[in-house]
Amino acid sequence: QVQLVESGGGLVQAGDSLRLSCVASGRTFSSSAIGWFRQAPGKEREFVAGISNSGGSTYYTNSMKGRFAISRDNAKKTVYLQMNRLKPEDTAVYYCAAGALTSSRETNYDAWGQGTQVTVSS
Repeated sequence: QVQLVESGGGLVQAGDSLRLSCVASGRTFSSSAIGWFRQAPGKEREFVAGISNSGGSTYYTNSMKGRFAISRDNAKKTVYLQMNRLKPEDTAVYYCAAGALTSSRETNYDAWGQGTQVTVSS
């Protein structure tokens, strides 16, 4: 089982950038696909981006494609989410999750971090 800890959230202004990190512990990280999800107040959690275990394949929700970029460094057991040109509607708690295969479905992930808050002011 892999354990995940997110960091890098904060309060920024619209148009700014942030890079979130998801640090893993446990032996199975390099064989795990990682997904980033987010949950805004009063809304359901939604898929943001995913990356395969090797990093060779990445996936994005259409609305974030071009602004967000996911990457991973297996030697550091870390996955990153680079977020550019942030908008107030990007305000949410961001979670990373580990699973066997990259998917936009929450049920395909069996390990979750505690989340990091991102707040974008207008």
